[in-house]
Amino acid sequence: MVKLDIISDPICPWCYIGKANLDAALRETPDHPFEMEWHPFQLNPDMPAGGMDRRTYLETKFGGKDAAVKAYAPVVEHAQQAGLTINLDAMKTTPNTIDAHRLIHWAGIEQRQTFVVDLLFKAYFVDGRDIGDAEVLADIADNAEMDASMVARLLATDEDKADIAARDAHSRKMGVNSVPTFIVANQHAVPGAQKPSVWATVIKDIQDQIAAAG
Repeated sequence: MVKLDIISDPICPWCYIGKANLDAALRETPDHPFEMEWHPFQLNPDMPAGGMDRRTYLETKFGGKDAAVKAYAPVVEHAQQAGLTINLDAMKTTPNTIDAHRLIHWAGIEQRQTFVVDLLFKAYFVDGRDIGDAEVLADIADNAEMDASMVARLLATDEDKADIAARDAHSRKMGVNSVPTFIVANQHAVPGAQKPSVWATVIKDIQDQIAAAG
């Protein structure tokens, strides 16, 4: 197997789109060589613990309503091309994602990481849920067949917060300044929400290298 490290944030629309494009390529190549692991990157590391009103966040970030709408237009277009739903009207809060990243980390221990990432994307972009809320995260854990009560207890502590922050800082130190960033075999970085055709080429190249070495 070939390690595919994915650095992302569950409130990042390009991460949502990038995963859908990767998934499309993987469906076309069910014998793909990838073993995936997800890594934390907070788009808004200074976000208040309770998050903030999403409209206020976007208008502050992009400089007004019109600029925010313009900035999000390509996101909506690429999401539609990927067959995804982004329910902008339902998204009321931009959360702090430290706890969502903790849940992804704990899911990895139980081999449920990618499943939980999918559930987080759906909860945020489709259902408009606040994935910074502990009850929402415990419910997502339950849907992923994790121990929701244990997750709730852990979320009430600072368990693994320092580790998540350190891993985020490490990625930035290594030069990652935007997400998604995909790292193939600890060597090659594939930045952004690449189209399925790009991933198909990457997969074929890897398979050819494995065959040649075999």
